[in-house]
Amino acid sequence: MPARKRGQRHLGEQGDGDLSVARAAGSYLFDTRGKRYVDFVMGWCVGNFGWGDAELERRIERFRGPDYVYPDYRYRPWEELATLLARLAPGDLTKCFRATGGSEAVELAIQAAMLHTKRHAFVSLEDSYHGNTFGAMSVAGSEYREKFPRLLPNCHKIRLPLDEDALDRIETRLERRDVAAFIMEPVSINLGVCVPQPGFMEGLRALCTRYRTLLILDEVACGFGRTGRIFATEHFDIEPDIMCVAKAISGGVAGMGAMLATAAVGETMEAKGEFYSTYGWHPRSTDVAIASIRRIMRDKRKLLAQVAATSDYFRERIGGIEFGSKLTLNMLGLAIGLHFEEDEYGDALADRCRSNGLLVASQSSDVLLLPALNIDRRTASRGLDILEQSV
Repeated sequence: MPARKRGQRHLGEQGDGDLSVARAAGSYLFDTRGKRYVDFVMGWCVGNFGWGDAELERRIERFRGPDYVYPDYRYRPWEELATLLARLAPGDLTKCFRATGGSEAVELAIQAAMLHTKRHAFVSLEDSYHGNTFGAMSVAGSEYREKFPRLLPNCHKIRLPLDEDALDRIETRLERRDVAAFIMEPVSINLGVCVPQPGFMEGLRALCTRYRTLLILDEVACGFGRTGRIFATEHFDIEPDIMCVAKAISGGVAGMGAMLATAAVGETMEAKGEFYSTYGWHPRSTDVAIASIRRIMRDKRKLLAQVAATSDYFRERIGGIEFGSKLTLNMLGLAIGLHFEEDEYGDALADRCRSNGLLVASQSSDVLLLPALNIDRRTASRGLDILEQSV
């Protein structure tokens, strides 16, 4: 994936403020004027089961728990959800910390890394995105530091592509032995579905281990089946020290996020960290997240098979479209990035799509398609027909 121009926002930052949503159902949104749109954004990887999913909606309706639980009390569903996440997660992530969403989960990860390593420097990918809080912006693209010069210091960026040369540059920085953690999306949806080149992730894991630097993998967008694995980390033979999750954890029915860590990192965080969250794992959010995770575990084989089949269909259809600009297709599962050679082509295409009844994400020359993982073939075909007509 070509690097974005300086000053560009990540793909999820652009707004459609003139689209006033009235309701949603399945893979469709409806505006306040009654117009129907095929939704290929799904809240940016939030509605992985489609909007208004019957199983999750029933769970909310049947909830009979407390309105609220003070974070310092004990609540057994918290323990149940933490256990389920630890079972589902790759590697040996046995400690789980409550958060309201992705930004807060990343903040917890940054804090945990600094406390455990007693270091304060970080390395991340240039032009990346990890949230809108100060710590998360500090480890994201350099453009945020131009807006907010007093973000966390000592946050160093590695430019794409993610290959052997990038590993050399990373080692040059890590060998100073002052880096608390390297943080990245294992498949960077926010960089237009950037998939690391073969061997990069294994090499990165080895470097982090060699220099006692923690590896934080941000699965907020790419987790829970989006890339054809439950977590994108599973495409590589590695284990993270810390993992951040949110978005699809509850299928969009309730706000939720979490930071998972190894036992050693988690114990340091428990002893020294500050992780109070007033609305982290609200009882209703917890209940529906339990239902969502249990569903993923129960239907894992079926879900991933459907993602693979639908991914093949999207690849075939997109390959047959004659776009007005040279296309580079970055795709893994149902994380689909279209990069066009001509600047602003992506924005113009997205505007035409929306006028014709299809919602996609765009930024300058890039377009992202992030359909529901269980989208039916008829709806997928309709959305792709609109994409083709919009060219």
